[in-house]
Amino acid sequence: MTIAYIGLGSNLGDRKGYINSALKLLAGNEHIELVRTSDIIETAPLVPLLASGKRQGGEAQMNQSKYLNAVAEVKTNLTAEDLHKNLIEIEISLGRVRSKKWSPRVIDLDLLLFGEQIINNPDLSDESDLTVPHPQMQLRSFVLKGLCQLNGSLIHPVIKEPVNVLADRLNGQDFVLNPDMPQLVSVAGIIGVGKTTLAKKLSDLLNCKCIFEAYDKNPFLPDVYAGKKESALDSQLFFLTSRIEQLNQNVLARRQLAITDYVFNKELIYAGRLLNQQQLTIYKKIYPPFAEKVIQPVLVIYLRDTPKNCLNRIHKRNRPYEQKINLQFLQDLNSDYEQLFADWKTCPVIRLSMSQFDCRKNEDRIPRGVSHCGLQHLANQLKYYVAV
Repeated sequence: MTIAYIGLGSNLGDRKGYINSALKLLAGNEHIELVRTSDIIETAPLVPLLASGKRQGGEAQMNQSKYLNAVAEVKTNLTAEDLHKNLIEIEISLGRVRSKKWSPRVIDLDLLLFGEQIINNPDLSDESDLTVPHPQMQLRSFVLKGLCQLNGSLIHPVIKEPVNVLADRLNGQDFVLNPDMPQLVSVAGIIGVGKTTLAKKLSDLLNCKCIFEAYDKNPFLPDVYAGKKESALDSQLFFLTSRIEQLNQNVLARRQLAITDYVFNKELIYAGRLLNQQQLTIYKKIYPPFAEKVIQPVLVIYLRDTPKNCLNRIHKRNRPYEQKINLQFLQDLNSDYEQLFADWKTCPVIRLSMSQFDCRKNEDRIPRGVSHCGLQHLANQLKYYVAV
């Protein structure tokens, strides 16, 4: 008997009734044992954005009713393919009419996991085709919440991380891979945490573009770190304009994978810490139209370490203008970054503790239950959060 997990969803008619009927039909199959089910939760329908910023399918898709979703754990002596066929038969028996993707439905049954099996079918255009694990389950909070309720330590067979770790990355949000947009991955964290080193190594490993923060070209930055407040606004505006030059639609192409060693949203963090009140008022008036032009990341890798360790790295790399950075400033930045990503809803966030992660290690064989061992493991995970 193989343990499998099935996602159930409905957003038409008697939604709860359809889900309960599907569960009864599963339990009534002589080859399937219904072990347990998660709570039923309500979620907004997923409607992906087009490159134009409009919703795919227009108003009809945007005005869909909300879904009820649940996850079921079953045991079966069927093959994955035969179980999948049974799920389709249940959908048809309950009145499911297959139409275009992202459309409303009375019942939706997805085979999420089938033991530790990996089944890859290249033709994803046909909903009857089978890919296991479900190719975008790592982007769906409503799926991962149900799995966590049933077995939070369950390891994703491809990503090699527990489902509770995958759920934490989404902060309660649901995301859709969008090949119409540039695939920007941003490495974030306080000064000295190792962002540039990791971004460069990942870009080399994935053979993609790397965009570095232009700190070495900012003529005002040495004065700012030397305590000359009058240069702070000029420094922030320099960074703001350079971000626009680096992170816009004309520079980053559709489906292009690129990695940055900063996240644009940190601009308000530094502005709040470095500008006086008058400068900050001016900056906040200038900031919004710039922010609207910036490509948002599809994934953030947030590096965490103690401010003391980061200060030690700053001293070791010995950039002259950074040597007056003190521990209190790094502690303040650390608090700001923690708040930023506690409320983050733009994209998934992979949080890496630098006490556990070593980007000099390239091994891709990770001991069961151990997270973030090496660079190759991280690079392998990235592939499931971007559309390239």
